[in-house]
Amino acid sequence: MYKFIHHVSIIVTDIEQAKHFYGEVLGFEESSERPDFGFPGAWYQIGDTQLHLILHKEGKTLRGTTEIDTRDGHFAVRVSDMEGFLKRLDDHGVEYVNKPTNKTPWHQVYVTDPAGNVIEFNK
Repeated sequence: MYKFIHHVSIIVTDIEQAKHFYGEVLGFEESSERPDFGFPGAWYQIGDTQLHLILHKEGKTLRGTTEIDTRDGHFAVRVSDMEGFLKRLDDHGVEYVNKPTNKTPWHQVYVTDPAGNVIEFNK
């Protein structure tokens, strides 16, 4: 019945800052398929899944902090090269929580975007 997760939407408070983070810092590929919804946003293609950024300054899902809390709501992205990914974060001065050993069988790294959305990267 279900095939896969098509997209995840997250709220951001500064679309240009968010686009810089997701496009330049993380290197996600921005999709040109986003229609004009009448409000700013961006779509990114991550494998077969899309990430939709929605500008909404009063959004109810904003955390109100950029503190990295690994138990807070988040989405996860599988990476193929964890060492290269960590170097990319270091090169851009991105703070992260690195959990190479934990209760899961995969290496976990947590970051927040400029709006405070938590993202897990794992391998």
